[in-house]
Amino acid sequence: MIMRLFMFILFLGGASFEVTSNRLSQYEVIEKDYMNWVKQKSSFKHSLFGKPKNKLKPCLTIRVNKKPSLAEFATVKKAISSIPVVNHCRVVISIGAGIYREKIEIPATMAYITIVGAGADKTVIEWDDTADKMGRSGHSLGTYGSATFAINSPYFIAKNITFKNKAPLPPSGALGKQAVALRISADAAAFIGCKFIGAQDTLYDHIGRHYFKRCYIQGSVDFIFGNGLSLYKHCHLHAVTNSYGALTAQKRESMLEETGFSFVK
Repeated sequence: MIMRLFMFILFLGGASFEVTSNRLSQYEVIEKDYMNWVKQKSSFKHSLFGKPKNKLKPCLTIRVNKKPSLAEFATVKKAISSIPVVNHCRVVISIGAGIYREKIEIPATMAYITIVGAGADKTVIEWDDTADKMGRSGHSLGTYGSATFAINSPYFIAKNITFKNKAPLPPSGALGKQAVALRISADAAAFIGCKFIGAQDTLYDHIGRHYFKRCYIQGSVDFIFGNGLSLYKHCHLHAVTNSYGALTAQKRESMLEETGFSFVK
């Protein structure tokens, strides 16, 4: 079921496209497979989500580069802020090589965003918040608010980029040191060739359907957690702790919930 569920996103991962007899473009092939997936998905009787309305053809490309003369923006945050708060078309943000020290949160209404790096080892977005740090409200951030990069909008895609939380590995038993590199709290997201680097609670796979392909995920214990419905294909999980423990912590509390993490080669 999980494999069928994410069939349309497989084509986003750089898979080869066969030349068809009527010479469909790559985008047309993607859309054709996507619509077949939508038809199949809408036939499920016990779905948590409505029929998706993904948009794969970009209507706008925005460039980000550490050298302002080479792009429209020098920071990822400013590029995202330039997108309409209520967005209705696919916007691609192309991010040049470099380390971008930024904390970013995409609002729920800003859908259809794609970010593409110059390579996971070349383009890095990093911050160092932990759960016990005080936020602007005067309260601690908590695990939810500690994320370097947080996504609340549907149909998000990331390719060839690193999301990093630089907070150091805490001593065993330390409290309030959760340090999330990325939090995804929306439906229909895809991550292709990305890296997620952290020490504690690296990847918060919160809610929604998500697809990870050829990704590298690093943390200590339970560093992939949340209640998402997600497929991890050809992903490498790397533990940086010497203590024993689980690598993942899926939060499903009932067999009736349509959530879970699947890891396949």
